[in-house]
Amino acid sequence: MSAKVVRASDYRRMRWKNGGGWTTELAVSPDPSGGDGFEWRISIAELGSDGAFSTFPECDRQIALLDGIGMELQFEGDEAVRLEQRLRFFRFAGERNVFGRLLSGPVRDFNVIARRDAIAVEALHRPLVGPMVFLPEAATTWLVHVVAGQAALKDDSAKLETGDSLLLEPDPARRNRVLTGGGELVLVKLTRIAA
Repeated sequence: MSAKVVRASDYRRMRWKNGGGWTTELAVSPDPSGGDGFEWRISIAELGSDGAFSTFPECDRQIALLDGIGMELQFEGDEAVRLEQRLRFFRFAGERNVFGRLLSGPVRDFNVIARRDAIAVEALHRPLVGPMVFLPEAATTWLVHVVAGQAALKDDSAKLETGDSLLLEPDPARRNRVLTGGGELVLVKLTRIAA
């Protein structure tokens, strides 16, 4: 797998699609230059007040509380869902109308959005305690985000600090990648769905 370190200073900060808040884009594919033409996008959103979420038709979303007390997601015509447990991911359809209500003060949340006909997503919260092995799969890309601590790729000079990310993509070499260090990670596995 090829490996690319994305530093926190390299992320792109932008307004939400509906203008209601801010998001920091960690990675996107392909790069639509701020539009909706992506197959997948991973970001961290900042919510300073209650408000409606942007909609993303034909996409599935996964969201988890990163910082703050929590928020309640009110779905149109349905029950509300509370996000109070840190980094526990909740999945919903991107076209649904959702209103976010803060429980007590601002929050940041981790977001994964992917076109449901193209990409299958698994988002995980894991500790890093020693080596973590990523096996090459022809249709799978991994994004590893260091929430806290430090990490390094074995046999590589790449070192990651808190807030940095690592993008592992398929390549002809098909070699394993081993991440070492100590801390807390969000792992996002993005697998292309066969046509």
